Amino acid sequence: MTTRTRTRSLTAGDTALAGFTERLFGHLPRADQRRWARVYLQGLLTTPGKKSVRRLAASVTESPTASQSLQQFINASPWDWNPARTELLRWVEERHPVRAWTIGQVCFPKRGEHSVGVHRRFDPVAGRIVNCQLGFCLFLSLDGMSVPVDWRLALPEAWVADPVLRRRARISPEAVHQTPEALVLELVDSIAARTSSARPPVVADFSRLGGAAALIGVLGRRGHDFLVSVPPTLAVRTAALNHGVDPARTPGRGETTAGDFARLGNTSHPYTTPLAGPAVRPQRQRIHSALVGLPDGDPAGRGTQQIYRLFGERRPGRRGGGPVWLTNMNRHRMDDLLHLVRLSARSTAVLGSLADEFGLLDFEGRSFPGWHHHMTLMSAAYAYAYAVPGRAREREREERGRRSA
Repeated sequence: MTTRTRTRSLTAGDTALAGFTERLFGHLPRADQRRWARVYLQGLLTTPGKKSVRRLAASVTESPTASQSLQQFINASPWDWNPARTELLRWVEERHPVRAWTIGQVCFPKRGEHSVGVHRRFDPVAGRIVNCQLGFCLFLSLDGMSVPVDWRLALPEAWVADPVLRRRARISPEAVHQTPEALVLELVDSIAARTSSARPPVVADFSRLGGAAALIGVLGRRGHDFLVSVPPTLAVRTAALNHGVDPARTPGRGETTAGDFARLGNTSHPYTTPLAGPAVRPQRQRIHSALVGLPDGDPAGRGTQQIYRLFGERRPGRRGGGPVWLTNMNRHRMDDLLHLVRLSARSTAVLGSLADEFGLLDFEGRSFPGWHHHMTLMSAAYAYAYAVPGRAREREREERGRRSA
């Protein structure tokens, strides 16, 4: 028997949430599933603090059984999250021009060994080995905001090889162990197959990926423009766009590392905005760039090597380098490339907002479908809060009001 649940009224200006929910989750076969999708979204949008299922239910409905029903909907109900993500993608594209597909990486700290995909790995942000899940997110980077629309969860080999673990976490038969590089490529391939817009550049941080060179080659062969942060140790060699440039006049002749080459680059650009992180006050610096090839990369064809632009920053009085970026958009102006770099930084900031305001790290279930259900609904809540014209300012006022209360 289906229990009818009376939800509290939507706040003024939020009555469009029902239509938004119907568009994204109208594919769900039962009316109660669609109703619980709206309850979960409304809870994510209005519940302060930790977004546990119990707190979400209590903030939206007075039903004493709502928490149990909502838990069932998220963790056990066998609904497909892919149609909702496709509709979210199209909903955002209809309202905003997309400037880039930006990929972010998230470490989800976990206690115990039962959460799907949990394992121990080094977290560079924490600076230590942690017990965690590892996820990847694809953002639509827009003018002034970035919106998450698709997710992948890394499954270590132990999780996909053990039938007991697979059954306990309800891991689908088609889910297999994939490297981080393969998960990134799967995100790009998935959105390329579903988008109704022209494909924008792919922007991503590959600086901690051992297979960065191979992934760069695949992106190029599939026709993507891209701008990626690469490991400073990545091997590169000098190159030129035309025969009029003498390779002997470029620094680091022959093979060297990306970090060294970026600091020596044969072209210098003065800027006052850093490539990474906010500046306390504007500091004059130089972006060094050079044309390079990848010794282990795939040839561009006809016996020629693919040529990339490599660049990084060098500030006066500071040793060492920051991020090193590589792009196949060789003829773009440096201003345009730096704008894409800032889109990557913005997506990283959005991950912080998702954790603080939308429950990114608060999923309490252990199942593979449950993780994807939560990420889908959380992404939809963020899009509704910030991608609707006028809602971003309203949301900021609401948050300031909560903090001052």
